[in-house]
Amino acid sequence: MTRVQANLLLLLAAAIWGGGFVAQSTAMKAIGPFWFIGLRFAVATFAVLPFVLFEARKAKAKTSKRHAGLYVLTGLALFGGAATQQVGLQTTTVTNSSFITGLYVVFVPLIAVLFLRRAPHWIIWPGALTAVAGIYLLSGGHLSALTSGDLLTVVCAIFWSIQITLAGTTVSETKRPLALSATQFAVTAVCALAIAAAAEPISLSSVWTAAPEILYVGIFSSGLAFVLQVIGQRYTTPSQAAIFLSSEALFGASLAALLLGESMSAMGYTGCALMFIAMLVVELVPSFARRGLGAV
Repeated sequence: MTRVQANLLLLLAAAIWGGGFVAQSTAMKAIGPFWFIGLRFAVATFAVLPFVLFEARKAKAKTSKRHAGLYVLTGLALFGGAATQQVGLQTTTVTNSSFITGLYVVFVPLIAVLFLRRAPHWIIWPGALTAVAGIYLLSGGHLSALTSGDLLTVVCAIFWSIQITLAGTTVSETKRPLALSATQFAVTAVCALAIAAAAEPISLSSVWTAAPEILYVGIFSSGLAFVLQVIGQRYTTPSQAAIFLSSEALFGASLAALLLGESMSAMGYTGCALMFIAMLVVELVPSFARRGLGAV
């Protein structure tokens, strides 16, 4: 596979994830957030299983108790991110959610300091300030304009950061990203379905109404896009992968405007631009420093 083909796979993954924001929002017209999360990740678990079985045939080592524990912890972090994002979508727009969620690119190095005791690259600090400025402008220049959904989505980005950090550590040890994926999907599904059964009403008609969104997000956003990401990142550089995957936010905002009629002020678009710049800078600058311009 050529680098161009790999980058196109990553771009397709980002587009699928961008469409997932729209599906997550529209599904809640018929079904509660935790039922949606539970059913979505149950579908995702079964969608990934065939790939897990194929991966298991080539595995050189069995999964240890430590690895199983890391799988579960990663799943709990994924559940935290999925839950705060989905509940947040009840009181924020798809556009805001897609961009604010992208703050995980800034938070990941900071979370790594806590978990791995690694000092972040110096660019993280101006990157974080740029991202905060972006959120401020996204609110219209008034913090009071930020909704509870926006704040929940910031928490969501922190959960995603923890999940990414744990997943990176786990996969480096196990060499089995698909096994981790299926396990974390299953953990998230069980947690969400338990809460949904206790707190949210449900009916077969509501599930049927939300079925297209559940299937799209479960099969494509969680299953297919994850596989595309794993394949694509094997044949391209981290800096180029960051550019293409970060376009998830742009796809989310574009599809929200096209399908849901959402719009923002000029200040809001400026805020989105600042957040997108922060996402790219914290990924690209360290790569330039390590490899030089010729390797990017």
